[in-house]
Amino acid sequence: MIIAGAKGFAKELLEVVIQNNPNEEIVFFDDISSDLDPMLYSKFPILRSRMELKNYIETVSPRYSLGLGLPKNRKLVYDIIESLGGELTSIISSKASIGQFGIEIDKGVNVMQGVVITSSVRIGKGVLLNINSTIGHDSTIDDFVEICPGVNISGNCHIGEHTFIGSNSTIFPGVRIGSNVTIGAGSLVTKDVSDNLLSYGSPAKSIIKS
Repeated sequence: MIIAGAKGFAKELLEVVIQNNPNEEIVFFDDISSDLDPMLYSKFPILRSRMELKNYIETVSPRYSLGLGLPKNRKLVYDIIESLGGELTSIISSKASIGQFGIEIDKGVNVMQGVVITSSVRIGKGVLLNINSTIGHDSTIDDFVEICPGVNISGNCHIGEHTFIGSNSTIFPGVRIGSNVTIGAGSLVTKDVSDNLLSYGSPAKSIIKS
């Protein structure tokens, strides 16, 4: 298993992978950061170039997961690794609660500890559901959305692709949030938000993203 990224969220994702399977062989990929040791925690190799990554995909395993935040960064790294033959893989914590009925989870979804997904929920490709977030019934989360810790998404909501929802925000029932939207931390979103807006506050107000 390759974890794309070797800082921050990648370390949290490592913990979930090990909890699920203590014997999983794990390497990291980071060709950007200049302050990394050759091994993370003196145990896990870090691939430092795309050539090394391609060789690992071809000779060891193509499975990888996105260990970094921000929708645009996740999509960018996805495009790079897919072009090298990688196979995007979902990582779902054994400490998450996922309903039994009407659940659709696409490839490459990260579901962290304490997440609750109720019923009749669709989760798109490359989505990050971070610690203790909740997704209510009949909601749809489109591709490469990031849901930060403590977010509550009520029933019948639709979150457009590449949207970022900040920590401890609440999305009211039936609200539709467009694509490429940023919801500020702690916001209370009571009405629809159009594409490409920044929305924040309680209740949330929207402005055009700079």
